[in-house]
Amino acid sequence: MSTSARSGYHHGDLRAALLTTAMQMLENGEAFSLRAVARNAGVSATAPYRHFPDRDALESALAVQGFGDLEHDLTSGRDLPTSTADLAEFGVAYVDFALRRPALFRLMFGKPCDGSDDERVRAADAVHELLARALANVAPRSDTTALACAGWSLAHGLASLHLDGKLPADSPEEVAERVRSAFLAITTARGTP
Repeated sequence: MSTSARSGYHHGDLRAALLTTAMQMLENGEAFSLRAVARNAGVSATAPYRHFPDRDALESALAVQGFGDLEHDLTSGRDLPTSTADLAEFGVAYVDFALRRPALFRLMFGKPCDGSDDERVRAADAVHELLARALANVAPRSDTTALACAGWSLAHGLASLHLDGKLPADSPEEVAERVRSAFLAITTARGTP
């Protein structure tokens, strides 16, 4: 390890330093391993193993952080939705998060949650519960479990379609308008016999 890398590591929270470094590498499109993260964080190659037994554990910790960041984006500057239009804005925030942080978004949802990883399961559940509370606020007499699944599926599907280039858009405003229109179309559609 170089002297400059070692001198860059001054604080005592190794886990946080490793997560910050791994997140930067992930979001910059750099392939990372525990060794590469250690090198970029300026610590020994074995230091990450004190906190992460393997790369999967590090990725899971990044996913936990991602779910927390997503929950923050969904709630920042807004109350729980009280209308369909407010609910559509949750969808806009969700899709915006995916498009701003695509590598993290894919990591968060790229693998099934491992029931043995309580922290990751709780983090994913917190986002789902937020959506369920939002839907209960907008449609209190509805099946919020089914609605939460439908709402999450719609937002996640739109995010994935945009990320995969299936729904091109020239601007974030165009994406936001597409998300709003989709949410409003679904919530105002009436079935026909």
